[in-house]
Amino acid sequence: MTRNLANWDRMARFVGGAALIVLAATATIGWWGYVGIVFVATAAMNFCPLYRVFGLKTCQDC
Repeated sequence: MTRNLANWDRMARFVGGAALIVLAATATIGWWGYVGIVFVATAAMNFCPLYRVFGLKTCQDC
């Protein structure tokens, strides 16, 4: 897979995804908060499949 996420994009995905998971685990929000797993996974892989479908890249050097 070709990298298509910039470092700032990866960090935002990881922080936002982790926050959603924590909120779902503490029952602050509903079960839908576990969608944060997708954001954490895409940050870890440094690749977003939807970006590829739409031809987007947030990194300048990839």
